[in-house]
Amino acid sequence: MDSTPQIPVPRHSASGSAAPVSLHRRILQDIEGNILSGRWPAGHRIPSEQALTETYGCSRMTVNKVLTELARAGLLLRRRKTGSVVMPQESHSAILEIYDIGDEVRAQNLSYRHRVIERRLRAPTKAERQLVSLAPRSTVLALTVLHLGDEAPFCLEERIINLSVAPQAKEQSFEELAPGRWLVIHVPWNAAEHHISADAASERQAELLGMAPGAPILVVERQTWRLEETVTRVHLSYPGRSHALTARFKPLHPLNSRPSP
Repeated sequence: MDSTPQIPVPRHSASGSAAPVSLHRRILQDIEGNILSGRWPAGHRIPSEQALTETYGCSRMTVNKVLTELARAGLLLRRRKTGSVVMPQESHSAILEIYDIGDEVRAQNLSYRHRVIERRLRAPTKAERQLVSLAPRSTVLALTVLHLGDEAPFCLEERIINLSVAPQAKEQSFEELAPGRWLVIHVPWNAAEHHISADAASERQAELLGMAPGAPILVVERQTWRLEETVTRVHLSYPGRSHALTARFKPLHPLNSRPSP
């Protein structure tokens, strides 16, 4: 008997019309969710193209396009005779892990809390549409959050969340759980990019961080994706006087097997 977990059948509205998500996107999200959540571990054989076609009531071409996209993203390995299997996700590790700011604060033996300074729904700016590849008519949730260590400013978080990928964020106040922590728990992602630089604090950043305008800050910009769609982009500003970045990593080749220089 096939023990493959069942994939939910596409939802329909009360009128019988399809929900406002394309069938291609729905199939992709269902399979991707099973993989990134760990319900389907590495090596798991997913349902066949024929089985998926019958489950979703769609053409085999639609299913084939979905599986091709997932394989291109490194989530599946497609095999001609045995079908598609889940690829190990541990091999897609980042040079820098995504740390929770609360954990960073507590690691320094400081008490932690955060304060939501601003929370609003808006259209993406032109720069955001170009940088994050958002559609002109899409909606983002823009957040400004101040993280505190022993009641002193520790980090200023300026973030946008793509509501087409994470619609449930629209209902969150983020007063209890900070946005970064909430996203890690609730929204699976499979790729991330870090950009780290030094900058001078703007007047607004300086006011919120309790420092003089133009004082040095360490800036970490991070963007995460779920397949080809941006989940979130965040700009983290740390007072340069009290923050340093440390990363520990290993060589690609063990010492005893590295080629001679």
